[in-house]
This record gives sequence, C-alpha cells and structure tokens, in this order.
Amino acid sequence: QGSLLYLDALGAAFPRALALRGTALLHWTPGCPRAPAGWPLPTLYCTPPAASTLPSRAAALRVQLLFALRQRALHVLEAGLAAELHDALVALRTEWPQLAQELALGRLSPQPGLPEGVRDQLQALLTPDAARAAELRAECARGFEGILLRLWSQLEVVVVRTVHGAERLYCNSLRQADCQGLPFYCPFYQAAGALLGVNLWPAEPAPRFLLCPDWAFCEFLPCLTNKEPRTVLLDELWEGREYGLVVTAQPGEYRYRTGEVLKVTGFHKQCPVVEPVRRESQTLSVRGESIPEEQFCQSLCRTLRTWPGARLIDYVCVESSLLGDFSGPCAPHYEVFMELQGLRDLSEGQRYKLDQCLQEDFPIYKSFRFKGSIGPLRLHLVRPGTFARLREALGSPKPMPRVLHEEQLLRLVQGSVIS
Repeated sequence: QGSLLYLDALGAAFPRALALRGTALLHWTPGCPRAPAGWPLPTLYCTPPAASTLPSRAAALRVQLLFALRQRALHVLEAGLAAELHDALVALRTEWPQLAQELALGRLSPQPGLPEGVRDQLQALLTPDAARAAELRAECARGFEGILLRLWSQLEVVVVRTVHGAERLYCNSLRQADCQGLPFYCPFYQAAGALLGVNLWPAEPAPRFLLCPDWAFCEFLPCLTNKEPRTVLLDELWEGREYGLVVTAQPGEYRYRTGEVLKVTGFHKQCPVVEPVRRESQTLSVRGESIPEEQFCQSLCRTLRTWPGARLIDYVCVESSLLGDFSGPCAPHYEVFMELQGLRDLSEGQRYKLDQCLQEDFPIYKSFRFKGSIGPLRLHLVRPGTFARLREALGSPKPMPRVLHEEQLLRLVQGSVIS
C-alpha cells in the first residue's frame, strides 16, 4: 500500500518519473536485493539487482553508479540514504577517468568487494559505449557543480529515503554542488524497522509525512510536559506540539521507544501530518546538559564560518566516558572528529572556537564549563575517506550516528586522526 501511494504521488508530480527503466538505484542491501522505495520493480529500474547485494558497500555503489551512467534517459535517481548518493558522487569525482574507460570498453574492472562470479554476471549486461564515455569525460573535465543535470539532462527528481537528522548535512552539500537545480523527494517515514508514514507532497522542499493508522500501532509521549507523561494516540495529537514516538510493530518489540521526536504540522483529513525533529539517542550529555543533534550541528556550522576556506565534509562526536582511560584525568567532555576540505590543520584558537560557540548557544553547558564540571571540548581532524569507511563498518544501510556509542567504531575513527 505504501509503495503504491509513493508511485502515485511521484507520477502525479513528475509525469515521466515512471518511464521504463528510467530510474537508477544507489543503495547497498547486502544479501537482500530490495529497493528503498518499496519492492524491486524490474521495469522501473535500470540497475541490476545483483549490484546492491555485494559484500562491500563501496563496490556496490560504484557498480550501481556505472550502470546509471550508461543510461542517458534517466528521469529519477533513487538512493536509500543521502550518504549513499554522496559517496557515489565522491567516487565519480575521484574515479571518472576509469569509469569512462569501463563505459567505452564495456568492461567491469576487478575491485575489492566484487566477487569474480558476480563481476562476470554484471559484465555480461554491459556493452561498449564510446560516445557515452566521451560525454562523461567532457562533463567531468568541466567540473562537478551541477554535474547530475549535465550528465542526465532529463533527470527530474532525486528520491532519498531519509533526508532528516544526520542525512541533512549530505542533502545540503549535494544541493549546493552536484545536485544543483534538482528537487529532493523523501517518500517514506520509517522507524524501528516499520513503515509508518508517506509523503504525499513530492514537490514541497521540506518533507512531511502522513501517519497511516493501520500500518503499525503508534503511541506518542508529549514533550515538555510538567506532569508524568502519558502516551496519547493518533486522534489525540495537537497541531504544533512535539511527541516522542512509541511503536509496536516488530515481533518482540512491544511499546518500543524509538528515540524519535516528531512535530505535528497539520492534518490530512483526520490523519496527523508530522515532520521528524530530532533523534534523542544522538543527544550529547555528560552532566545532564542535553545538547540535541541539530543544535550541535548549527553551532558547528557557525564555528566553521570563522575558519576561512574550510568546508565541512562530515563529523562525529564522542562523550569522554566511551574513551575510558584514554580520556585522561580531566573532567567529562566531548571529543569531535571532523573531515574538512580546505584546511589541513587548526590552531588552538580555532579549535577552542567550537567550545566557545557551544557556550554561547547553550547556557547550561556554559555554566558547567565555568564550574569545571565539564572539561574543554577536544577537536580532531581525520583523513579523507574516514567517514565512508565508518559507514561501511556500520554493516547495514542506516543513518549516520552523530554520537558514537560503540568502541569498535571509535577505534576506527581514532586510527584516522591526522591533527
């Protein structure tokens, strides 16, 4: 039902979007070939299903990109996550000469994470296309601003499963560069492995989702209530208020608190329409100060504007309790790992600027810093490609965590620090 609603809304807003093999897919689903927008529709996609099931995320996205480049008459570019589209386009920027050669020869080069048998199977679907390879070389040589519309002149929309929370950073970056001039459409709202809502308004820039009453059993915890919170149901929601989401959908997960906070923006007939506000699991708090993911990102971006030439590629935070003995004898604090473009090192003054911005934006944090209950924030720069490896290490296609809670992932990031 959700997929049919999505296809109906997509076709109404973008009439050529449902053209035969007019959609390219960029989505890694190891061991399970399934499109993020519902079920695999063989007549809709030009991407072979085997490409998404490769054991390596990087190999899967690169192969899918190659098959997308073969198709001139592309109308929809679909990705499970904005980060997957981001990483595929990074591969385009760095490997376009080799991709052009593979297009011209109709051959798929051996690469890590691409088993030989699968490579032979995928290569059988390729044919030499020297003209398309020449087009790719010419457009990439001109630069990558607005590259999608230059490579696919009939492209109408970019469909992404998740554009809120951590994925917003990638969406903003893509809109400003590679995807200039293209609308983004996020069709579904999912939480705790359940499909809960659908976006019926593809042409609107800010996604909002109609909660469908019979897809899962949802309860809602009112935020900012002075009384003991009591869950309310769909018909008890108020426009303009925020609620924590409680879901009963998967076996063994009864009244599961998802950590998602939703804001009710209105109603469609009698069903509430919501927008995701924040992920409570991604809140920074070492003394109960509670700095939300979105507000931390705003402070970080404000800090970056004071660093001339710096462009944020990605970041992740760690609370010092995860570091154990490696955190040293200082008070509890945050450690931030960043990948930057345009700067190779930061002065002590530049590093302190983020801590200063946090104090200006969060009075409670400033109070704890003044009393010495929270130590100064520590900022580290990591080498390019660190976050692509981190996303692969997550093991499944899910939104990027902004606060790490696993030591294994922390060690991966710590091993890539360059400054």
